[in-house]
Amino acid sequence: MCFIKTEKLEKNNNFISRGCRCAPRPNTTRQEELHAHSCTKLNVFNWLDNIKPPKNFPSLDIVEVRFKNSRKDFFKVPDDVQLEEGDIVAVEASPGHDIGIVTIAGEVVNLQLKKKKIDVRNTEFKKVYRKAKVTDIEKWVAAVELEEKTKFGSREIAQNLRLDMKISDVEYQGDKTKAIFYYTADERVDFRELIKVLAERFNVRIEMRQIGMRQEASRLGGIGSCGRELCCSTWLTNFRSVSTNAARTQQLSLNPQKLAGQCSKLKCCINYENDIYVDAMKGHPDTSILLETRKGKAFHQKTDVLRNLMYYSYQDNPAAFICLTTERVKEIQKLNRRKILPEELLEEVVVERQVAPLQQNGYEEDSLTRFDTPDNKRKRKRNKPRKKK
Repeated sequence: MCFIKTEKLEKNNNFISRGCRCAPRPNTTRQEELHAHSCTKLNVFNWLDNIKPPKNFPSLDIVEVRFKNSRKDFFKVPDDVQLEEGDIVAVEASPGHDIGIVTIAGEVVNLQLKKKKIDVRNTEFKKVYRKAKVTDIEKWVAAVELEEKTKFGSREIAQNLRLDMKISDVEYQGDKTKAIFYYTADERVDFRELIKVLAERFNVRIEMRQIGMRQEASRLGGIGSCGRELCCSTWLTNFRSVSTNAARTQQLSLNPQKLAGQCSKLKCCINYENDIYVDAMKGHPDTSILLETRKGKAFHQKTDVLRNLMYYSYQDNPAAFICLTTERVKEIQKLNRRKILPEELLEEVVVERQVAPLQQNGYEEDSLTRFDTPDNKRKRKRNKPRKKK
């Protein structure tokens, strides 16, 4: 089996979402097949690939198989079938069978099961029927080609029925007998009439599956405010809850337009550095305590967490910010507990470093003000011809 590019299928991104650069085609070598897989967020690095298991060690008869987008599951392999990473297999589904690609096989699957807290003894896994045949792959390719057409057609039907829902993605089963429609809705939707119309038009079994806003953004993809592709559509597989407390910890302005992503929820990247800020703030003094001096009382304005700097202002002059180190703030708080008032808050002067001009090939970079020096002005005056009387 290998993957051969065709003009018709290069425009279809449904194979890319399954980890294929283009549509599969049978009757070629395995090496061409493995090199034709594209990188997806469902890929797993098999770091036990080069390590041979000991002799008489029982091999694990479970493999991990990926499907479209974020759908992935574990399946049991029969004794007469040997699978490796990259094989296209026919697996058990309800009803019929589905087509997927083996992500990992071998001992690393056991570690993946432990990571996802799946008990092997008490869990009934679905079966792998066989490696995909020529007819299986042809039927699978034909089903995937229908997904874009079905998605736009279902949106028209939902709009005609005046249903307050948005169908974001469609996934056909490998045997072309069932289709899963992923949708988002703010309220509960009665789609019984929609299922009847869809079943009559597309002649398949219909399954409606509601997803959240974050899952919808991961399926559709896009460009974030950082200028890169969305994390949820490239590598992020699990969505942790993001709260405004994380934004407050990092001293971010609580502006919903800046903190919200394309899914209209708080950005997932707010959680990335939150643990660092929490650890850094453990040694910081309490900001609710006023600093008392003979000049007056000062209250906290803001904190530069990573630089250990705190800004305070006097109550009679709140516009003037005074920069203090965390050690100085702790020192003043200790003096206040002993009922000792310092003269004033010691303002820490922040000196900006003068950056040397950039040099390219040993010469200074041209500046717009390079001719505006006082020496050049004097030379110009000297070189001016004297006016005749």
